[in-house]
Amino acid sequence: MLHGKNERVKLYKDLFIAFFRAGMLGYGGGLSAIPLMYKEVVDNYKWMDDNEFSDILALANTLPGPINTKLSGYIGWRLKGFWGLLTCIIATVLPTALLMILLLTMLNEFKDKSWVQGMAKGVIPVAAVMLGVLTIDFIKKSKKFLGWVSTVILIAISVIVIELLGIHPAILIAVLILYALFSKKEKEKKVKTEHKHQVGGS
Repeated sequence: MLHGKNERVKLYKDLFIAFFRAGMLGYGGGLSAIPLMYKEVVDNYKWMDDNEFSDILALANTLPGPINTKLSGYIGWRLKGFWGLLTCIIATVLPTALLMILLLTMLNEFKDKSWVQGMAKGVIPVAAVMLGVLTIDFIKKSKKFLGWVSTVILIAISVIVIELLGIHPAILIAVLILYALFSKKEKEKKVKTEHKHQVGGS
C-alpha cells in the first residue's frame, strides 16, 4: 500500500519537474518549449513513444490556445487523470507567470538597453535549431512509415498550402486526419469483404 502511494507521489513529482523544466527553459514562447517537452516525455521519462507524441502535437496544432499548455494538460491527463492534468498545467504556467509578474517592472526599466535586446534576439537562432532538429527527426520517422516519395509529396503540399496559399495549418492537419480515418475504415471494410468471400468460397 505504502509502496503504491510512493509510486504515485513520484509520478506527480516527475510530471511537475519535467514540465517545469520545459516551461522554464523554453525561452521564446510555446514553440521553443516543444522540443524540450519531447526530450522530457519521450527521451527522459519514456511516457510515450515518438509516434504518440507526434500525433498529440498534430492534434494540439488544430486546437486554439497555447500549444505547450495543451500538450502538458493532455499528457498529465493521460498519465494521472485530473490531478495529473492539474499538476502539469501548474508546472507549465505558474512558474513563468510568477516570474513575469516579478520581473516585468525590471524588464520595462531596461527594455531599451542594447544588452536586453541582444539577449532576446540571440535566443531566436537557438530556438530555430531546436525546432529544426525536431523537424528532421519527424521527417525521418515519416520516411520510415510512409517512404520518401509520400513524405516529400506531403512536405511539398504543406509548404504550398500553408506558405503560398496562406491556409491555416489546422485546416490541413484536420483534412489529413479525416483522410487517414476514412482510409482506415475503407481498408477495414475491404478486409472484411475479402474475408467473407474467402469464408463463403471455402
